[in-house]
Amino acid sequence: MPQTQTLKTNAKQTVNFQPLGNRVLLRRLEAEETLKGGIILPETAKKKQEKAEVIAIGTGKKDKQGNLIPMPVKEGDIVLIEKYSGQEITLNDEEFVIVRSDDLIAIIQN
Repeated sequence: MPQTQTLKTNAKQTVNFQPLGNRVLLRRLEAEETLKGGIILPETAKKKQEKAEVIAIGTGKKDKQGNLIPMPVKEGDIVLIEKYSGQEITLNDEEFVIVRSDDLIAIIQN
């Protein structure tokens, strides 16, 4: 069962955070700044990255019989998410997004 996650943010402060139910706390991965041809993109031209790192997970949701459905991801996984899904939040000046596990498209394995 997932525990409360202690987040160490860029501000070097800690925050205790536990997503509820089948929600997942994600940190979007930065988009590449340079294209293959060597063109450097300005900050305004970058699109929202659809890859994200799983920071914390909820306990999961229950089926109709009350059985707990386990979460499909674990902390540290790299996932692909819908471009505009989830709720963006800021914790200690660092951006995160909370999505339901149903909004996860895939787990990216290296």
